Amino acid sequence: MNLPGLAAVAAAVGCWEAGTRLAGNPFAPPPSRIAGRLRELWLSGPPERLWLTDAAIENVPPSVLRLLAGWAIAAVLGVALGLAIGRVRWLAETLEPVLHFARAVPPTALAPLWVALLAVGTQTQLVTIAFGVVWPILLNTMDGARSVEPVQYDTARIYGLGPLRRTVWLIVPSAAPKIFAGLRVSLGLAVILMVVSEMTGSTDGIAFSLLLDAQRTWDMAAMWAGICVLGALGYVLAVALDLCERVVLARHRHALDTRFDDREPAHV
Repeated sequence: MNLPGLAAVAAAVGCWEAGTRLAGNPFAPPPSRIAGRLRELWLSGPPERLWLTDAAIENVPPSVLRLLAGWAIAAVLGVALGLAIGRVRWLAETLEPVLHFARAVPPTALAPLWVALLAVGTQTQLVTIAFGVVWPILLNTMDGARSVEPVQYDTARIYGLGPLRRTVWLIVPSAAPKIFAGLRVSLGLAVILMVVSEMTGSTDGIAFSLLLDAQRTWDMAAMWAGICVLGALGYVLAVALDLCERVVLARHRHALDTRFDDREPAHV
């Protein structure tokens, strides 16, 4: 985050503090009280554990692992199916009506169904996250796979690249910007669906401990602390994905520019 960004965050927190203190609404505590409650719940442990309490250690890692695992499953399925459907016309004509129907179903509406079918546990949470976030990845990958220039594709065939090498060295690099666009959108959805899955079928996690449990006990400061933690988690993951995207796309651009420079065309 640059200096203007830090200044904007500081100004927003200052306005939030002043506004909530003036309003005096017990359901909207000031940020200073929220930070104190968060420190009490999660950051008052021993120094050798980086001041993390037992509650933090028991709830943060499971939430992050479920979020990343569900998102990774959706990424693998979305990219693989998107590349196949985007390049194989008959497969697209067969599956696209079903895909557009399935993506129109709200993921949150299916959360109780997954609980009934799979029972409460990690499997239910992973399915809820993966099903809800796969669609931006899948549709963007399909669009990216179809955006390959016909001249580049024909040139790759003339140079003797087989289907697998064309996919790895031409189709994937060409579709990479749209794949990352789908990954970026799906990452935000994964945070939302992680919260939904933990509030409907979990016994631990950030949403369970800081949102659901705090709501039951009317601990508004703890509830707002959970909201802030989720926002910070989403920001950190988005920054990490952005750094990964910069590295990968830079390499892919270089590969597209240099892949065919010193090759002789195959005899046809």
